[in-house]
Parts: sequence; C-alpha cells; structure tokens
Amino acid sequence: MSGPRGTARPRRAELVVSLGVLALGLGASAVAFALPEAGGYSRIGPNFVPRLVAGGLVLLGLWLLWEAFTGGWRMAVPEDPEERGDHAFVPPAFLWVAAGLVAQMALIHTAGFPIAAMALFTCVARGFGSTRWLRDAGVGLAIGVVVFLFFVRFLNVNLPAGWLLPVLGTAGL
Repeated sequence: MSGPRGTARPRRAELVVSLGVLALGLGASAVAFALPEAGGYSRIGPNFVPRLVAGGLVLLGLWLLWEAFTGGWRMAVPEDPEERGDHAFVPPAFLWVAAGLVAQMALIHTAGFPIAAMALFTCVARGFGSTRWLRDAGVGLAIGVVVFLFFVRFLNVNLPAGWLLPVLGTAGL
C-alpha cells in the first residue's frame, strides 16, 4: 500500500476531507431522495438535479478515499506558496479593488449602472497597476453601456440608467 510519498497510511487531512465529501454526498442523497417525484411532460421532476449533484458528491468522496488509501491524492497542490506560484498580498491593490466595489454600490442607484460600472472598472484597473485612468474610465463606460443595453433590451432586466437617462433614452425605463 505504499505510494509515491512512500507512506503506508493516508494523510489525516486527506482522509478527513474525503470522508467529509462522502458524508456530504450521502446527506444530500437522503434529502434528494425525499423530494417529490412529480415530473411534467418530460418526466424530470424537482428531484433530478439534486440527485445528480448528490451522486456526484458520493462518487467524488469515494474517488478521494481511493486516492488517499492508494498513495495519497494525485497532483496535490504544494503547501509552499512560493512553490505554488502564489503572489504576495498587495494591500494597495486590494484597497483599489475594494474601493471600486464600494463606489459601484454607492453609485448604481443615483448615477446609474453604466457610471457605476465605469467607476468599478477604473478602480480595478488601477489596482492591477494601470496608471491611465482616463482610458480606463472610457473603456469601463463603454463596457457598462454595452452590458446595460444587453440586459435592458435583450434580457428585459431593468437597470438604473441614472445620469445617462437623457442619452440612453427609453432604454433604461
């Protein structure tokens, strides 16, 4: 039972996670099989997708258990962040992205969706190192208007036009 790591027993963490996924799948199966069978003309009822997901969780739990007992999980992610290729946390970048989210939430109902999207895009671009805020604002506004029109015209979802209502016309109503 010796695997690539040269150990005869599975790691405790691998075993706990494997058993946890299996238990989650078995619990979800119990709930899914308690759902009503009633199906429409296609004979697919409200229990189909929950049963499918529960079955997938059970299979995944069994697969993880098998790997844990046959040498450990294959292609496991290294524990060392440097070895994984993770980058260091950059507080200013995080703050720019967070500021963009706050700006979007603050602006969406007054300034409208396109302007809020522009603010979010500009702040996120700055967080990723861009210093061309005017270009980023233009790109963000263009993307915001396109997404706004797609949702309003094609998906029939009402989004606030805000300050651009005179330009967008009845698209936002």
